[in-house]
Amino acid sequence: METNSFSILCYIRKARINQQGEVPIFLRITVNSKRAEFSLKRKVKLEKWCSIKSRVKGSNTKIKALNHYLDELEAKAYNIHSKLVIKKKPFSAETIKNKIIGTETVHKTLLEVYDEHNTQIEQLLGIEYSYGAYRRHIRTRNHLANFMEKEYKLKDLFIRDVDLKFINRFHHFLKTRKIGNQNTITKYVVNFKKIMRIAVANNWVNKDPFYHWKAKWKKVERDILTELELRSLIEQEFDITRLEQIRDIFVFSCFTGLAYVDVKKLSSDHIVIGMDGQRWIKINRSKTDSRSVVPLLPTSEEILTKYKDHPLTKENGLLLPVISNQKTNAFLKEIAKVCKIQKNLTFHLARHTFATTVTLANGVPIESVSKMLGHQSLKTTQIYAKVIDKKLMKDMEVVKAKFKLGS
Repeated sequence: METNSFSILCYIRKARINQQGEVPIFLRITVNSKRAEFSLKRKVKLEKWCSIKSRVKGSNTKIKALNHYLDELEAKAYNIHSKLVIKKKPFSAETIKNKIIGTETVHKTLLEVYDEHNTQIEQLLGIEYSYGAYRRHIRTRNHLANFMEKEYKLKDLFIRDVDLKFINRFHHFLKTRKIGNQNTITKYVVNFKKIMRIAVANNWVNKDPFYHWKAKWKKVERDILTELELRSLIEQEFDITRLEQIRDIFVFSCFTGLAYVDVKKLSSDHIVIGMDGQRWIKINRSKTDSRSVVPLLPTSEEILTKYKDHPLTKENGLLLPVISNQKTNAFLKEIAKVCKIQKNLTFHLARHTFATTVTLANGVPIESVSKMLGHQSLKTTQIYAKVIDKKLMKDMEVVKAKFKLGS
């Protein structure tokens, strides 16, 4: 932590003079213009105090002992200050005062609490948290550290000092640094909010600084592949093997609704025989740990058969040769060009396509779609139903235009 100023002063309070003409001695500590002071439980005759030297005038044994005590106390304060500066830990005048008088209380810092939180998440990877969730909190923590360094010239600060102004400045900082779109930035602040809720629960802060803050999400239109686009994708022949492989895995997701991370970890352990005698996928979603139950349609079965002897599947003991998400999405851009699909083709678009074009548009009840997608709430699935309704309205506008009276 960078400190603008630090000073110590021994002084007397003349207003508290007693009948014997004695006044109490106090020690004042000032850090960055903020003071903390306490009584030294010592008294001195008013006329014996030298305000210039901040010491007692005289040379007898008692006075020498008192001045020596004041010297030692100031030396202790300077020593405490030096150690705190070296450790680069945030501190205040109150911190030094509490260390001197031995009533130090534990004051957690923001990054300290965030680091503890992230360590706990790391220990629960694959159990309660996905690697993606862990990485998002690591990025949020790093953005906070960068923000404090740039805006406050601090390496860290006490979590009790976080207020609404700090939150709004952090939000503004992320926007001006073009960290991402509105929803990405809001997500970072929401991650930060979780840390402050932990602080509130542990009484490390007096009140929740997020009480008057409200997340602002931008409504995102969910893109999907139409039946025609999906068919052209399936029927397209590729000269490049890697593009064919990515296309097949993407189509597999279009017919199962599985997210990238769940397709990547899919193994024979996730395949079961259902009551209908057919093969089904039963898998706990990595994102929410909710159960997803999906029948293996013929197209999906063909893709699994095609890659059962692939070197990557044999090596990893998995069902499909899935490469990194970043490379997959890069190759999907190439595939979109080849197939003349004028949409931003990403792997997650396959999940949307399953929910709409493959299931809801073909009369599959929304409750069944929700179960297959592993949604914890039907409200989440209803977003896809709205996409279908919107498409129907668009289609009917064309019909209305064709049969308009007087045309």
